[in-house]
Amino acid sequence: MKTKQIIKYVGIFGLLVFLTGSCKDEMPAIEDLPSPDVTFTYSVNDNSYQLDYYVGAEIKFETSSATAGCTWDFGDGTNATGTTVTHKYTQAGTYQVKLTVEGKGYMVQKIFISDIRPIMKLKPIEGGMCEVQTTYVSFEVELPNPEGLQEEYIWTFPEGTLDENGNTRETFTGKDPGKVKFSNVGSQTVRLQVKLGGRELEESTINVQVAFNRAVPTLYYAVKTGNIMALKLSSSTPESMKIYPFDMGVKSGQHPLNILFNDTSLYILDCGKQFTYINDIDGNLGDGRITVMSKSGSKVETMLTNSGAAFDDPFYGYIESGKLYFSDRNTGFANISLSERNKSFSRSEFPYYVQNATLGYYGKGLSYGAMNACFGKINNVWYWCKTFNGNGIFRFLESDILKEPITGNGTPPTAGVALDGMSPKSFVWDSKNNVIYFSIFDQGYGGLYRCTLEQLNAIKTFQDLTPYRCRLANGKMLQPVVEAGKGEGSSGEFIGICQLALDETDGCVYFGYRSSDPAIKSGLMRYNPAKGYVEPVIEGVEIYGVAINKTPSKLF
Repeated sequence: MKTKQIIKYVGIFGLLVFLTGSCKDEMPAIEDLPSPDVTFTYSVNDNSYQLDYYVGAEIKFETSSATAGCTWDFGDGTNATGTTVTHKYTQAGTYQVKLTVEGKGYMVQKIFISDIRPIMKLKPIEGGMCEVQTTYVSFEVELPNPEGLQEEYIWTFPEGTLDENGNTRETFTGKDPGKVKFSNVGSQTVRLQVKLGGRELEESTINVQVAFNRAVPTLYYAVKTGNIMALKLSSSTPESMKIYPFDMGVKSGQHPLNILFNDTSLYILDCGKQFTYINDIDGNLGDGRITVMSKSGSKVETMLTNSGAAFDDPFYGYIESGKLYFSDRNTGFANISLSERNKSFSRSEFPYYVQNATLGYYGKGLSYGAMNACFGKINNVWYWCKTFNGNGIFRFLESDILKEPITGNGTPPTAGVALDGMSPKSFVWDSKNNVIYFSIFDQGYGGLYRCTLEQLNAIKTFQDLTPYRCRLANGKMLQPVVEAGKGEGSSGEFIGICQLALDETDGCVYFGYRSSDPAIKSGLMRYNPAKGYVEPVIEGVEIYGVAINKTPSKLF
């Protein structure tokens, strides 16, 4: 049956056709639509896997709309005839199945054939948690095998795995490897390679989250193009034990410059793709969001999304009194209740708490578009890092915020500017030891610094920074990326050291470090005050934000 399509072009005054010379009308092709008499269904003709379409599964195709003249094309180069037929696919993929009924037409449907792979499961753990060097775990495997082919299993276990007899278990051949325990903390990856009928299937893996043997804080960090990771923080571990990170299975996002932990949740501020300058004239390139992850990674929710201007994406944040304060790229910051979920950003619903132009610094230090970096409070005073068009830490009280924006001639807040003319990217306050840590990315002075507030106030030139610079154990200076073309970002926003996080138990300060020095690897670093120098924690990974859950726990 043929269905005619009539296409109407409707204009304000109707359809006008101007002919010049010889002209030929171009009409759209008439489409042959399938007859309602040409329909078919398909299902797995197998007792074990009724809902799955695997390689080797017998699939039944049938039509109830025709009694004769049925030809099937299975999309893999094979054909069949009849009202009910069966077929097995030998390779995974998406196939176009075509039924042609003589005198009626044809119908095409897609079918997706999955390759066979083992389904690995961790059997329930007694007590609910796998503790390092103590808890034995066991596994079970389900393998779709519709053709009853010969099965071969080879297991590979991580370093430090032991069987029930205390013997090292590196590999095992067979379907059931028995009970094992792990010597190291973190995500312990168990791998399984299966051959089915001599054909090697895609490798399967399972991460066993192995807890520490005592309660300590947890550090979370966001990996570039990777996942949120978690690391147990311990100043002492047995020689027979190593602490590796946990893979939380939650994507970090595109540019999660800040992550913040509060109560039992991690808040991930992802400023999206366009975090450097772009002429977003239409104001529709925003794609940033704030995501809330439970401390175990088992629950992920969206707090706020932006689909308007890219400069309104959430860049940096600070949590206080049940509110998350979040900044845009270069104008100011607003706040949102920690209980909010699935909100869409608009400036009317989330007005600025403070702007460049609602402080008396405007025209007297701050200029239009002064670029944001980390911010927060120390002793009830706001500290707001700026890295372009007004550089330094601009300090103010809530009472200093003006009700209306100004263009100049204001009175600067009495708290004043620290590091005036420099480019501080991030800071963290250690109230127990009364010291502030801050990062600078000005070329030649990039790195981490540590001093008291009095010393901070006395820093007037770059040379004044020198006594407070944090160095490696060999005395070498940190050299984060601060040069255009050598890292993410442009002037005023390089990602060298994005965020600092303080472990209150021992005073260590953690940060992701993007190195420009070939002799120093990028990765997770910490300043250890007990040792008096910076030391690597995890090397060879690029990190954005870092945050600490200070509540001690064995797992998360």
